[in-house]
Amino acid sequence: MFTKLNSRRGAFTLVEIMIVVAIIALLAAIAVPGFLRARKRSQASRILNDLRMIDGAVDQYAIETNRSTGFAVGTTDWTNYLKKNSSLYNTGRSLLGSAYGAQTVDTIPQVPASDLAVLSDVATTGFWSPYGP
Repeated sequence: MFTKLNSRRGAFTLVEIMIVVAIIALLAAIAVPGFLRARKRSQASRILNDLRMIDGAVDQYAIETNRSTGFAVGTTDWTNYLKKNSSLYNTGRSLLGSAYGAQTVDTIPQVPASDLAVLSDVATTGFWSPYGP
């Protein structure tokens, strides 16, 4: 009789499976917002890095073409001073799709307003310094 009881205990009960599913759902509910926040923070870092590259590219263009302060540099001109076939070189747009547009010599490029609005919850004004508002 004792061996008959032990042989029937080979599967999980419905309650045990439901507890495991509930624990997994709880862990996912805790982890997902953290992952989304980290993703937005990395997007903000990428846009900040793009602004630094644009600033350097405009300076390089101004030096090589003997342009002075206040000269407007078109997107096709400053993108020529970036790494070939990078997304910024190919499009002149941010990671979120906003155009950086023409830049001015000796003026710090600014974060596009639409990108700033999207990322404001993870990147405050101090994060964007000196490229932010």
